[in-house]
Amino acid sequence: MGSRIANPTSGRPRRPIPSLPGLIALLAILAVIGAATTGLVRAATDLDLLAAWTDPYLWSVLRFTVLQAGLSTLISIAVAIPVARALSRRRFPGRTLLLRLFGLPMVVPAVAGAFGILTLFGRSGLLAELTAALGWPLRPNIYGLTGILMAHVFFNMPFAVRVLLAAWATIPAESWRLAAMLGLRGSDLFRLVEWPVLRRQLPGLAALIFLLCFTSFAVVLTLGSGPASATIEIAIYQALRFDFDPGRAVALSLLQVALCALMVLAAMRLTGRVADEGGIGRPVLRTDGGTRTARAIDTTALALAAGFVVMPLLAILVEGLGGLGKPILASAMLWRAAGRSLAVALGAGLIALALGWALAHSIAALRIGPGVGQGRRRRLARLFELSGTVVLVVPPLAIGAGLFVTLLGTTDLRRWALVIVALVNALMALPFVLRLLVGAAELAQHRHGRLADSLGLSGWARLRLVEWPLLRRPAGFALALATGLAFGDLGVAALFGSDGNETLPVLVAQLLGAYRLQEASTVVLLLVLFGLLLFALIERSLGGRERG
Repeated sequence: MGSRIANPTSGRPRRPIPSLPGLIALLAILAVIGAATTGLVRAATDLDLLAAWTDPYLWSVLRFTVLQAGLSTLISIAVAIPVARALSRRRFPGRTLLLRLFGLPMVVPAVAGAFGILTLFGRSGLLAELTAALGWPLRPNIYGLTGILMAHVFFNMPFAVRVLLAAWATIPAESWRLAAMLGLRGSDLFRLVEWPVLRRQLPGLAALIFLLCFTSFAVVLTLGSGPASATIEIAIYQALRFDFDPGRAVALSLLQVALCALMVLAAMRLTGRVADEGGIGRPVLRTDGGTRTARAIDTTALALAAGFVVMPLLAILVEGLGGLGKPILASAMLWRAAGRSLAVALGAGLIALALGWALAHSIAALRIGPGVGQGRRRRLARLFELSGTVVLVVPPLAIGAGLFVTLLGTTDLRRWALVIVALVNALMALPFVLRLLVGAAELAQHRHGRLADSLGLSGWARLRLVEWPLLRRPAGFALALATGLAFGDLGVAALFGSDGNETLPVLVAQLLGAYRLQEASTVVLLLVLFGLLLFALIERSLGGRERG
């Protein structure tokens, strides 16, 4: 798109078509998903859905998937509530640092977090060594449901704490003052003041965590104990990578898409007003929690939660530093894998940012810009918004599986492998990118849209002069987040991560599968450090020093 400034003497300038960037992005998203779906269906020439869906193995996989997702959600929220309540009513040195630590599991790659749990709680892990040194030998079995639950709680409990803490911050100060005047304490205070706010957040939060655990791949691949602990994502991967059974992959993918669609619809209906995380850290005038019992409960909750988050991260650091002298650091395979991860991450981040900007620009122009047919414009804006979240309904591994069988036998998979991994990771990050950009795009349209239209600004000139000053900071965070997610992704990369296309997460999985734990620990540490460094550099360079 070029830029055009209308000549004031040439008559009224033509307004740019507001839906054009969004339509281009929508067509690109539909083309990728359509190609993946077509490839799966064509590959399964003898597909009998009824026979596939009556297969006992499929239903055993579905039962375990629902079981581990349900238990992970229940435990994560059950732990997060007392931790968030303690943070809400306590001010202590290190509170800000603790909140930042609770943000780390959100950017640590899933395979690295699973490795940290394994290193800490495994049969030969740090906990086993400590108990053996104390004369109480302990050999826990971390593989299977136990390890999967621990890893999912490690990732999702801190996220739930931040969401619930933000919800607590929305309780008006008048409510706390009134509660103090009435002498409300303990369970009465929680039931009458705090629970009504939490009740609006918990259903949607639970649905989101359940969906994340339902489609978990790296955690189950690393900590699963074989077919008995297989989830739908793992079964799709095995059907294509090892058994090459497109029929089973199609049946599993369709079942997963249908269930994810139901969960997304349920989450949309159940989610109340979204709490603003800007409220985290806001002073709250609370008079409860002064008793010895309340202080003991809060201290215990905070200590256990902080320990559970920090200890796996420290285990990664300790084990990784212990292997710094190993030959793996001088291996060309390691640095080639790091280069591929960087290329995939940057490509995925830029694609996600471009698609997110196109959708956000059109959504803002359709919702706020002038024009006739407001009902039609709002429906089109809603379509663009939903297209940006379609990956929540169609899981990335299903998209990758469809593209895998589409290209198999028709072209050199090695040539296109990294391109497909970057493309699918871009779609995986698109919901987060779109959410970060829409608000800024609507603000730019509201403030300067009419003036820009009257001047005939469009294309690059409009983006640079009108939108970019407000988009810069959220765009920097969005690009950093999308790049970080792609840098640590294992799911789609595992389908294409062989024959010289290994990325760092795939290399970690291969080392763990070969029981080369010391080398794997070094690669995991590099994966975490490189990912955090990449995140910080992109956010600082594109978004500026101040975070919006």
